Amino acid sequence: MQLTKIAKKNPRQIAETIIAHLDKSRAWIQSAEIAGPGFINFRLDKSYLYPVVEEVLQQGERYGSVAAGGGQSVQVEFVSANPTGSLHLGHARGAAVGDALCNVLDFAGYKVTREYYINDAGNQVNNLAKSIEARYRQALGQEAEMPEDGYYGEDIVGFAKELAEREGDKLLSLEDKARFEFFRTYGLEKELDKIKRDLGRFGVRFDEWYSETSLYETGKVVEALDALRAKGQVYEQDGAVWLSSTTFGDDKDRVLVKNDGSYTYLTPDAAYHMDKYSRGYDRMINIWGADHHGYIPRVKAAMAALGNDPDKLTVLIAQMVSLFQNGEKVKMSKRTGKAVTMEDLMDEVGVDAIRYFFTMRSMDSHLDFDMDLAVSTSNENPVFYVQYAHARICSIFRQAEEQGVALLPLAETKLDRLTTEHELDLLRKMGELPETIADAARIYAPHAIIRYVYELAALFHSYYRAERVITEDAEQSKPFCEQIKLVLRRQTIQLRLGKRQQSNSLLLRLAENAANARMCILHVESGFSLDVETARSMSKSRWESMLLIVKK
Repeated sequence: MQLTKIAKKNPRQIAETIIAHLDKSRAWIQSAEIAGPGFINFRLDKSYLYPVVEEVLQQGERYGSVAAGGGQSVQVEFVSANPTGSLHLGHARGAAVGDALCNVLDFAGYKVTREYYINDAGNQVNNLAKSIEARYRQALGQEAEMPEDGYYGEDIVGFAKELAEREGDKLLSLEDKARFEFFRTYGLEKELDKIKRDLGRFGVRFDEWYSETSLYETGKVVEALDALRAKGQVYEQDGAVWLSSTTFGDDKDRVLVKNDGSYTYLTPDAAYHMDKYSRGYDRMINIWGADHHGYIPRVKAAMAALGNDPDKLTVLIAQMVSLFQNGEKVKMSKRTGKAVTMEDLMDEVGVDAIRYFFTMRSMDSHLDFDMDLAVSTSNENPVFYVQYAHARICSIFRQAEEQGVALLPLAETKLDRLTTEHELDLLRKMGELPETIADAARIYAPHAIIRYVYELAALFHSYYRAERVITEDAEQSKPFCEQIKLVLRRQTIQLRLGKRQQSNSLLLRLAENAANARMCILHVESGFSLDVETARSMSKSRWESMLLIVKK
């Protein structure tokens, strides 16, 4: 109707001309009808959905990957816990969402570097060394007071006892400085080994482990201060050195060097981020805990003061996690009587459930984690719900093989038999994956992939309940229809191949992209298979859950 003045025709005549020149087959249009004064009603030909079947088969485990990132380099720094004790729940959520985001970015065409910043300098590490020495002396039968702000964890006691048994009292003969450096180095190595072990069990790996101490050893802290002075962005007042951070949007200027000559936390952080920029990444992402929210403006201000583009650095906040069991908030571990650690939670719930639940909500929202729900074998548990969809898919193939129903090659399959709403809904959802990956990468939202996994599983469960996939005589009702449905199901299990070329589920792969959730793999060929690392992390309740799936 907007063309009437230009074409000098009435709207219906224009509509007739448009329809007459419309290539409906190329536009996947089933019909086009004129309605009212000049409206055109289009009905889409549902066959536009069929190519996704071939796309999934051809692309295999890479289906859903996109080139949205264009090969841009992205560095993601996450977890970065102080190496002075066990990882806690906040670290676990940071690990889950951080690794998930890296996987999504990688699948979206970015070149991703995972980095852990080791806070191995400062008072907290000094206190670690002093705490281990005190426990070491106590293990030798001497009286020794723990330092103020010391670390009282059982791991410290264990490290010291190990030393006493191995070295006896010979460490006491070292000079004070040498003895302190020994305990400092020993403590850092032990704590870092434990952190790496827990993260490895959690399915998280890092490409770089960057030491804060190295910033001092290589002179990069002094270099950063000199660069700020050269740019006129610092000044001295009351015996301290201040950063003119208000010039760059901070709410007040910040101290870099205190009047006693010691550095504030901001100084090595500025040096570290200056080094990040120097490495030439296109983007940098930090994932910090909720207590660091107010720290963002001062770090960005420091980067701007150094002449770097602060917009290249994105800081995401992973909010806190609250545990609930039996309807009550859990503050202490029943096993240790101490605060619940990441290791405690892995022992109690299992890695797959933790990673799924910790990633299923936007990271900037507080998470209430129901431990009872996470280990339950009901459809209310989303992890069970997704795993059960996979188990049902495997069951279909197993029953088809037992009944002698052969799966036709795609070239011999008539996809136009896929006509029911449940079938078309599944095709639509599978076709949405590339766009979902691209969107999740663009807005740094790995929880979007978890949502996709759940929605795909829900559509499959609905399809399973509504349609009979295998019949005694496959050709009696709909020739080849059962085989076609099996082809459709294969799209959900062929995305990732194991070492034995066994088919894992698309659901599993997507959950792995989103949370690297190491779900139990139910293979068609072997009936029920479980990787060793997952088996070690599974709680008794998780075993019972998976056994129930197998029985069903």
